Amino acid sequence: MPPKFDSSQVVNVFVRVTGDKVGAASSLVPKIKLLGLSPKKIGKDIAKETANDWKVLRMTINLTVQNRQAKVTIVPSTVTLVIKALKEPERDRKKTKKY
Repeated sequence: MPPKFDSSQVVNVFVRVTGDKVGAASSLVPKIKLLGLSPKKIGKDIAKETANDWKVLRMTINLTVQNRQAKVTIVPSTVTLVIKALKEPERDRKKTKKY
């Protein structure tokens, strides 16, 4: 049997997500289910945190978990900071490319 999880322990989980979207819960389950967290709730927290400034950008999120409470922190990469500094328009991922 695996050891029991200590709820007072601080755990950092890194997840790569697209901003302003609730990702698939199936991608979050392997990482946070052992910590006793709901993937649906964590997905909504991530979407709320990235809604304003980070729309449609792909970034890394740091989840700091302690006592079954997750704190969402954005870890910006160089690419996302450059795109944000240049004030590029949002990219529509649903449009098809013309070849």
